[in-house]
Amino acid sequence: QAHLVETGGGLAQPGGSLRLSCVSSGRTFGDFAMAWFRQGPGKEREFVAGINWSGRSTFYGDAVRGRFPISRDDTKSKVYLQMNGLRSEEAAGYFCGGARAGIIGLIERGYGSWGQGTQVTVSS
Repeated sequence: QAHLVETGGGLAQPGGSLRLSCVSSGRTFGDFAMAWFRQGPGKEREFVAGINWSGRSTFYGDAVRGRFPISRDDTKSKVYLQMNGLRSEEAAGYFCGGARAGIIGLIERGYGSWGQGTQVTVSS
């Protein structure tokens, strides 16, 4: 499985934006579907957004659809999450997951590779 490292978290004001990045050390990044999940305090990890191996298919959780576009750059082995219009309830640890099968899954066990996460705080 690939080693994943997330960056880009930090403090944003309500309504503000952050861009998360996840870089993979794997040699076959282009074969992987990638996704972002998040986990707030006392909450289960939830699916945020996913992109398939080719980049031609994306899927979003209902809460973020239209605000958090996901993209990938296979030349850099990176996946991005542009978070716009952040809300206070979206403060959480954000985790990048990789699925070797190349298909977007909506649950954690569909992903065999995970990063350590990056913390997002939304506060005025």
